[in-house]
Amino acid sequence: MSEPHPRRAAVTGIGVVAPNGTSTEAFWKATREGISVLDRVTREGCEHLPLRVAGEIRGFDPPSAVEERYLVQTDRFTHFALAAADLALDDARLDRADTDAAAFSMGVVTAAGSGGGEFGQRELQQLWDKGSRFVGPYQSIAWFYAASTGQISIRRGFKGPCGVVASDEAGGLDALAHAARAVRRGTDVMVAGATEAPLAPYSMVCQLGYDALSTVEEPERAYRPFTASACGFVPAEGGAMLVVEAETSARDRGAPVRATLAGHAATFTGASRWEQSREGLSQAIRGALHEAGCAPEEIDVVFADALGVPEADRAEALAIADALGAHGRRVPVTAPKTAIGRGYSAAPVLDVAAAVLAMEHGVVPPTPNVFDLCHDLDLVTTRARAAELRTALVLSRGLMGSNSALVLRRGVTDAS
Repeated sequence: MSEPHPRRAAVTGIGVVAPNGTSTEAFWKATREGISVLDRVTREGCEHLPLRVAGEIRGFDPPSAVEERYLVQTDRFTHFALAAADLALDDARLDRADTDAAAFSMGVVTAAGSGGGEFGQRELQQLWDKGSRFVGPYQSIAWFYAASTGQISIRRGFKGPCGVVASDEAGGLDALAHAARAVRRGTDVMVAGATEAPLAPYSMVCQLGYDALSTVEEPERAYRPFTASACGFVPAEGGAMLVVEAETSARDRGAPVRATLAGHAATFTGASRWEQSREGLSQAIRGALHEAGCAPEEIDVVFADALGVPEADRAEALAIADALGAHGRRVPVTAPKTAIGRGYSAAPVLDVAAAVLAMEHGVVPPTPNVFDLCHDLDLVTTRARAAELRTALVLSRGLMGSNSALVLRRGVTDAS
């Protein structure tokens, strides 16, 4: 096993805007209790589309979370990112004076699967209906994958390294890995994560080309991975942002270290090649364990990718067994995203947030709506399971073929 890096990357802040809660506390309460919020799509303009069920965010008021001058130039996915970043920075006990003083050592990295479809659709409708003079100047930037990274850094005055992972689902974990490596290279603080807003009509039409998308009309049956009735996934909006900083710096300023990003690895096996994803995902797991200096039997819980496609579910179950050996059939596995939907690049970041909270509270959250398990996994269903959790493994795969694995170690919540 590799030696731990002397400058460890710690999670000190979590900010969540999700379908089951627009605060970290609300998200965790619903996740722990296994409350499913999947429901019929209500977004205007989507009534005629075959995608019937999704994880929508209700009760989020953008004007109360984001200043007007940023609202008018950003899409809904960036509204989520700005709000979640504020929550994460507050949680990390970093106020504006702190960040201003260290602006050149503070950066941002986000992931995005599609960018801002709602903003783009509105401006294109203006173009078609009224002409080019009615298209706003922010059309050129609001839809862009990097918009959230740029707007967070501008709004908060961060002048350190910034980037974006323009990828599919696994990009959320890759963004956190970029942040961890920036911290190890000397950056003090990184705000990292992913948010998505894929439920505008234009965005939803684009998704209809995915064979893995579920079009089942009953919310409780639409997303049931690892079961004989698996029929694909349902999309979700929202996401999470984390504050990642050097563990020593966090302790010096008295901030709780909630977890450390101990190891990460990624592979690529090609679009929808689920049989090959078995080898690709298992290789990513082994790479993450190696970077973390972690033996397979040290993993206390696995947060699964859980695509909901039978071939993909089988490949994931086998990959876990391949990489973790006999322990892979005994370790608790969970997929809390079945309660809220699969938010593309944001999905694994929400899993990371849930994993940190699970380690803090000593409980594995359940996998809602899943009962007739048909794979050799110890999948936690029905209700949460109490367990001492020191190390968590979070997995993610993308529809275009990316595979990613992240190892988290439990931190110390007492700042002393």
